[in-house]
Amino acid sequence: MSASFPNSGGLLTRTESLRLQLADEIVSGLLAPGQALDEQDLAERFGVSRTPVREAIRQLSASGLVQVRPHRGAFVALPTQDQLHDMFEAMAELEALCAGLSARNMTAAERHALEAIHQELRGLVHQGDPLRYHECNETFHGAIYAGTHNGYLAEMTLMTRKRVAPFRRAQFRTTGRLADSWQEHDLIVQAILRGDRQAAAEAMRAHIGFVRDAFRSYAETR
Repeated sequence: MSASFPNSGGLLTRTESLRLQLADEIVSGLLAPGQALDEQDLAERFGVSRTPVREAIRQLSASGLVQVRPHRGAFVALPTQDQLHDMFEAMAELEALCAGLSARNMTAAERHALEAIHQELRGLVHQGDPLRYHECNETFHGAIYAGTHNGYLAEMTLMTRKRVAPFRRAQFRTTGRLADSWQEHDLIVQAILRGDRQAAAEAMRAHIGFVRDAFRSYAETR
């Protein structure tokens, strides 16, 4: 059965539409790091020839989301330990800066909204729903980016988050990670609510470090 993909009113080529669809699935974690991308399977799934599939994979490889291995095919990118360290280190510093600025710049309404999201996440921990927790977690971090009132920083952080997203999502498959994540969030939220810029930044930096370690634990069991 073929799948449909967006073409924005016919303005996008098949290759562009396919590239966007695959990128979304990689970023969301639907296509997991290390997963093979078979050209024929994708062509049949999307109802296209192998030519646009091959070109979409080439473009995704150039963006770092796909790795092409000679004589073995294409795979969703799985970074080396050094690359993963660099990615998470950059992510930690960007998010720490966002948390610190949010502690200083968030309005009362924004702080209230952040606290509400935080409590929704708490409910999802009790429900043991990692998929919904991941989705709400995206909203939680997005609220902190917006709370900086610095559009350029928010955009840069979101772009970096999208690159790291498949690996961040995988962490929630480890036992007890939802509860631990919420406790880490709680330190961030409490610091932001009391306007403590330094504590908010330190708590966020530590949180991203725990996310990195949780992914590594998950990856070692695969």
